[in-house]
Amino acid sequence: MVTADTATAAPHIYDLSGGALCLDFANTVSNRGSDAPIDRLLAYGDLLAWSEQSRAATPAQVRDLARLAAAHPSAARDALARAVEVREALYRLFATASAKKRPRPADLALVNEQIPVAFRRSRLATAGDHYAFRVEAAADDLLSPLAPVIKSAVDLLTSPSLDRVRTCAADTCEWLFLDTTKNRTRRWCDMKVCGNREKVRRFRSRV
Repeated sequence: MVTADTATAAPHIYDLSGGALCLDFANTVSNRGSDAPIDRLLAYGDLLAWSEQSRAATPAQVRDLARLAAAHPSAARDALARAVEVREALYRLFATASAKKRPRPADLALVNEQIPVAFRRSRLATAGDHYAFRVEAAADDLLSPLAPVIKSAVDLLTSPSLDRVRTCAADTCEWLFLDTTKNRTRRWCDMKVCGNREKVRRFRSRV
């Protein structure tokens, strides 16, 4: 039986426009820049829903983890709390990188703590005519959906693409995204949402 601690009535449809798994995970708080941010990870089931939608975990792994969480609700709550701590540390690391500032040592330390745990889930696998280094979730570890997130963060933080990380220019959004435009002028996490909303706000301020 799945409890309120392990699932929500209707899974939220997560926006995955960040351009990297770790940024999409950091963006599981809506309206970060407002007075009333909305946390989308309030139950362990929310973490599983995000993991399945983002493909950080397979549907089979999600089903197994849901059963494990239902059998061990206290452990599921602990895993969710740790995942949220890591999410916030990742957000601050990438936000400071976007602002060309130095990271907080505590945030870097928290992510470093997760690296050996995450890479225990790693394996070398064939992918067509080449090899791929994969870090995957596992059905017997409630925190394992974080493993591919941590790999994504390590890859991006050590990549030249780090200087393409941006924070959405909308005052109430502040989501993170990779600016892959040729001239590096992208300002919004999603032009259809924040970009249009900002255009409407500016228009109304002029009339």
